[in-house]
This record gives sequence, structure tokens and C-alpha cells, in this order.
Amino acid sequence: MVTTSASEHTMRVLSAFLLSVQCVLAQEPSVFQAGVSLVRLDAQVVAADGRIVEGLFQKDFRVFDNRQEQKIVHFSTAEENLDLILLFDISTSMRPAVEAVARAAREGLHELRKGDRVAIMQFNTRTSLTAPFTEDLEAVERSISNFISSTRFRGGTWIQSAAENAAKAFRGEPRTQRRRAVLIITDNVGIRTRNEMTVVRNYWEVDALLSGLIVRNAGTQAIRAVTTVIGPQNLLLQAGMKGIAEKTGGDAFTAHDPGTGFRDAMRRIRSRYSLYYASPVAKAGETRSVRLELSLGAAKLYPKARVRARTGYVAR
Repeated sequence: MVTTSASEHTMRVLSAFLLSVQCVLAQEPSVFQAGVSLVRLDAQVVAADGRIVEGLFQKDFRVFDNRQEQKIVHFSTAEENLDLILLFDISTSMRPAVEAVARAAREGLHELRKGDRVAIMQFNTRTSLTAPFTEDLEAVERSISNFISSTRFRGGTWIQSAAENAAKAFRGEPRTQRRRAVLIITDNVGIRTRNEMTVVRNYWEVDALLSGLIVRNAGTQAIRAVTTVIGPQNLLLQAGMKGIAEKTGGDAFTAHDPGTGFRDAMRRIRSRYSLYYASPVAKAGETRSVRLELSLGAAKLYPKARVRARTGYVAR
């Protein structure tokens, strides 16, 4: 008769348990395995009355790549970590609005979570990095306060160039499963400096979205008054970022209270669905179109709802 000691029995049970765990993990479809080429879409659904639609499932969406429907292989409603660039307009008229955002920074940054990273950039006719990416949110708050107190608000507003430079700032950052986003705080009135689709393509290349917090001020109202008199066709102005934001899957909204708007913008970036599908065969660098829409059943539940998601990507 062969006898088994208690310790040997325990080791066998433990080994069997570890083996079962490994088998389960091996069978789990993972979107994060090396070598698996997936396209990611961060999406938001807006009802006809402007409310953000929550509680949708994978079956409620359909995705088309170059007009061909694709199978969604992974779907998540969890709040994923962020790589976020806060991009501040420091042109002449923006000081009051940016100061209001700074006063609301503590509460707004509470929308962030452990593991999120934030960088700060500023722009007028030039764009510069104020503070590199960090997970220290208290340091982010200090950086916002310090740069406002030490910055001279002056110059023009090159929004398109600044948006493009913010996208390029992601190129040197490691690719992780964090959602990449740029939040630009601006009056959205600037000089045309870039082709809009060129800027959009930069966002598609780095898998990032652009969102905008638009604030109104006396300077903005004066420009709009001039536009009304002489006609927008005679101005180089009106080169904003709304069209860019829409094509990247972001949004842009006007806030009469910059502080409240900042908090709302942070929530909008975080509260999104994440969908993945297998990348079709394509040449590296090829630009492909994407369309995300509600399924027939979901569309009946939410008539006239709009789906915000990027409209293209660059194959890798």
C-alpha cells in the first residue's frame, strides 16, 4: 500500500489548482496579447435631448471598417486609465477663463483615478510643454496653479497647430491600454494654420481623441460682432477645433462657467465605451475609414441618438 503524507497531498492540490488557473487564462480571449492587431474605438452615445446614454452592451453596436462590418471581439464599460494632456490657451483674452479653470482644478482632477497620467501644455502662436506626464495628481494641480501665476497671457490663437502638437506629444510615450485624450481649454477663435484632416490624421496615428472646453469672453464677443458686420468669408478667423474633435471621437461644448465646464469635460472623457475588433489586412500607414453605429434594436430605443467615435485610423 502506498501512503501519501499530508504535505504531499497539499502540494498536489495546489499544483492542480495552479494548472486549472493557467488553463482558464489561456482560454480567455485577451485584447492585450502581444502580436494581436486590434483596432480600438472609444465611444460615447448622446441621446436626442443631449443626455449621455449609459448601460449599453456589445450587442447594441455595429462597426464598419472601410464599409465592411466587423465583429466586435471585446467590449468594456469600465472606466479605463487615462493618458491626458491638458492644453491651455494663453492668448491675450483667456486669462480670466483659465484662472477660473485653475480654481476648479482640485475638484475637476477628482474625476481622475489612481494610475491616470496627466501632462500640461500651453499655447498661443507657439505651443510648449509646461509639465510632463505624471501620475502625481497633486503635482498636476500645483503645476496648473504655478504656470498661471507665472504666465503672461498674450499673442494670437493658433488652435489647429496646438492641437496637432499635442497629438505629436504622444508619439514618444509608450503604448499602453490607457485611453489617450487631449482636453483643450480655449475660446475656439483662431487663425487657420493647418489643414484640418492633417491634424485629424495625427490623432488617428496615436489613437487619441480631442475634446474641447469652449469658454466665452469679451474678446470672443467682439470678434463675433465684427464677423457679423463684414462676413466670415473675409476673415482668416473661425479656424477652431470642433471639426477635429468630432472626427477623433471627442466633443466640444461651450461652458458659461469655466470651472463647472472643466469638471464636466473630465467626466465626458472618462465615461465612454471601449470596443475592439480585429484589424483587417492593410498596408502599414494606410488610412482607413471607420463607422460606429447603434444596432437596430438600440436605435429604436434611442431614436436620433448620435454615436461619438473616431471616423478613421492609420493601419500599423
